[in-house]
Amino acid sequence: MGAQNRSRILAYWCLGIAAVLLAALSLFLLNRKKTIVPQYVFSYAENQTKDYPTTMGGIRFAELVEERTQGRIRIQVRSEGEFGSEAEVIRQMRYGGIDFARISLAQVADNIPEMKVLQLPYLYEDADHMWRVLDGEIGERFLQYPQQYDLIGLSWYDAGARNIYCATKPVRTLEDIQGMHIRIQESEMMSEMITALGAVPVKTPYDQVYAALERSQVDGAENNWSSFETMQHYEVAKYYTVDEHIRIPEMQICAKHTWEQLSEADREIILECAKESALYERELWTEHERKARTTALAYQVEEIVLSAEEKKKFQSAMTPVYERYEADYGEDIAQIRALDSAN
Repeated sequence: MGAQNRSRILAYWCLGIAAVLLAALSLFLLNRKKTIVPQYVFSYAENQTKDYPTTMGGIRFAELVEERTQGRIRIQVRSEGEFGSEAEVIRQMRYGGIDFARISLAQVADNIPEMKVLQLPYLYEDADHMWRVLDGEIGERFLQYPQQYDLIGLSWYDAGARNIYCATKPVRTLEDIQGMHIRIQESEMMSEMITALGAVPVKTPYDQVYAALERSQVDGAENNWSSFETMQHYEVAKYYTVDEHIRIPEMQICAKHTWEQLSEADREIILECAKESALYERELWTEHERKARTTALAYQVEEIVLSAEEKKKFQSAMTPVYERYEADYGEDIAQIRALDSAN
């Protein structure tokens, strides 16, 4: 083979290698994900654990928003009370410290009286009844009320039914709870309810309930199965009375100062994603509550289900509570009750 042929072959070989390298580089550049610098990076407060349904719902909300804004809006979910109690979170949202949050309606209602009606004791016949209310015109109307408090209501999350659980003795009848010290969250409505039952309400931070039960600082507490299990209260409270005294939905909210930064199109995306994440959270809640109950019962917790006759006594004890709200919110109460399963 002559020198000229060898040079030609070498040239062809080099061209081939270059072509392969160029194709590889083009493919790399084509498939490389562009690094997007967010236009907004917002904070989201959550006081539950990372694997709790409301936290996971918040994470899904953040993912949907980032996806549908092509990365322009990024929401960072901080769980386990990193930003403080729910009351502290609301204060920070009003004054510019936090952008989004998942908050119990009880916390919002203490500042917005109109919303108290949604958490009246024994108001809903069951979960389906509550969702007929919240998913309809009534729920949409109540989502607007937080605006007067510099907050924007986005969607409703599930928090199940709250029940009474005790460390000192079981509650099987209305007489059993008389004089007992029952831990409650920071809620005027909850305080009124426990007082009407003849017990003594004790406001205690959520993360201190275990110690309060263990040290007999309170006789019992009240919450849903999921919180009871997640916080391991079943270790110190062996009697769980299913009275379903109250259903307090959770709210996803946005700070007004954050909302005002957004375009109308972005607001629509935020609302759409919030409502989608709410449906996701409800599914998670149902399964989480089922597993939580199973876990608690495995730890020899006694589940006490009130008879229909006994439950009516608990409901009748709420007459003074309803009398305080009928004058101003009687129409709302009537509309809610009209949506029970019989209608």
